[in-house]
Amino acid sequence: MTESPPPPESQPPPQIYIHPRREPFEHGLIPLQKLIFTDGSQTLIPLRDKFLQSSVSNNRINSAIISETLGISDEHARLVIDIIASVLHSDSDPVVVAKPDEVDSVGVNVYDLIIFLYIQSYKRLLPRGHKDSAAVADVWPSTSAFDGFLSALTPLQLVRSNSRRSMPSQADEEAHQLSYLQKHLGNIITLLADSVEGEESLVLTMEKFEHLGFLIYFGEKGSEKTPLSQNAPFFANSDPDMPAAPVPASQVHDWILQSISDALDRISERVAAKENGQASPSDHDVLMTDASPTFKASTSAKGPSFIEGISKQAYVKQAPELSGSFVKVVNCHESVIYVLAPLKYATIYGCSDATIVLGAVGKAVRVEHCERVHVISAAKRICIANCRECIFFLGVNQQPLIVGDNHKLQVAPYNTFYTQLEEHMAQVGIEATPNRWGEPVALGLIDPHDSLSHPAGVSDCQAESATCIDPDQFTNFLIPNWLEGQASGSTKDNPFSLPEAYQSSQRRNENNLVEVQQMLREAALEDGRRKELSNALHVYFRDWLYASGNIRQLYCLQGE
Repeated sequence: MTESPPPPESQPPPQIYIHPRREPFEHGLIPLQKLIFTDGSQTLIPLRDKFLQSSVSNNRINSAIISETLGISDEHARLVIDIIASVLHSDSDPVVVAKPDEVDSVGVNVYDLIIFLYIQSYKRLLPRGHKDSAAVADVWPSTSAFDGFLSALTPLQLVRSNSRRSMPSQADEEAHQLSYLQKHLGNIITLLADSVEGEESLVLTMEKFEHLGFLIYFGEKGSEKTPLSQNAPFFANSDPDMPAAPVPASQVHDWILQSISDALDRISERVAAKENGQASPSDHDVLMTDASPTFKASTSAKGPSFIEGISKQAYVKQAPELSGSFVKVVNCHESVIYVLAPLKYATIYGCSDATIVLGAVGKAVRVEHCERVHVISAAKRICIANCRECIFFLGVNQQPLIVGDNHKLQVAPYNTFYTQLEEHMAQVGIEATPNRWGEPVALGLIDPHDSLSHPAGVSDCQAESATCIDPDQFTNFLIPNWLEGQASGSTKDNPFSLPEAYQSSQRRNENNLVEVQQMLREAALEDGRRKELSNALHVYFRDWLYASGNIRQLYCLQGE
């Protein structure tokens, strides 16, 4: 009898690291001073208790209770619920799956609300100067083509607007968020913990522990996320049919602190390896460098896909080509960019003189530090910050949020379609109605989450809002069907209905076109006159292309 060969030595499983959830830090901050508590848990503990006393069932509260307790308007209280729903860690939470008209009756969980309020004290990492500022000097920012706007800025604003901004690296952002959590973890756990009668110590139940999933998770980014408690040694083997015993809050605190310390060490090692030329392609998500005039994209399945540094060209991304449901369009200029895919989150940062088409974004879009950009998107919600002379063609279920230092923004109804649009909308939960594109909400001019300084003596006030585009200036945007390649779908027209004023303008323009075509056909002109007319029409058409920004669409034809 022959002996079987010895089993190969088993490799130890790779260490699973803790990560901050980007969503609440990137899409979940509101510049409302009444929501920012800088005294840790001192004020939030009484607020938490008051919210719990007011909750009807399952520790959930509606906008009326939030409005009364925090002293904010009903509109702002509903905005709080909508934003929490867009960044929650659980896609099965009742407020996430609720229809737009059901959200307030469902309400938000008190503990999710308290964590949301706590992180309003977070300050974003400063944008860095571009490593190759000379290379982008001709594209960002430039003096306005419409007026001498820059001359109206204060000297400090002028300096800020002329900085060659780029987003911080993913490694820097992750380390910054982990360091924030490291510093504030004790307070956050205290807000979730229960006191034990007759004892001074606090304990944490498994149910309350799961609310930390709002801020952190374990595992590879972009992978299937298991419940947070399944990664915790004190809850991992709990019987699902029997509630796990609460554990000391201090034990949870020490364990997470050690996990954060290990993760920060790992980031430092990877950054050092990258600087020594040892980084692997799979590290791109964590080690993304500054934008450059050449395109770089994340090919890793671990994090966002980056469309970065596109200049004077057209670029197309479809669902099979994206590594996940997060997209960031960064430092792109004088280009047309199509992202025809279902997404959860999208960020557009530091772009100018571009048209950017986002397919269907089920959670949130953020557009920041952009100039003369046309954004076309079907989305659940959008936040616009520190932009100027941009136009937003929107199909959105929630009111557009406008924050920071904005100038000459316009909003308009959604104006395009592609064959898979309605399928993508259904996948991410966007409804064709209501479309609240024309109801922008402007919040604070000064963003307390932004560490950039503001001019001395400037007090916070309402940000400049957006105006609705004149119906006579509204045009449909055509996505060439050959951009979709082999993809096919059932969408044959814009799924968002146009308001009557815009429909009338379109019909009028179509009738005018028919009349002009008829007149040209019937005009008895000599060859010389006909040629003069043709040249004049070409000149007017060229001027219109430049004035309207539609010249960008011709880049697609040039690319062919």
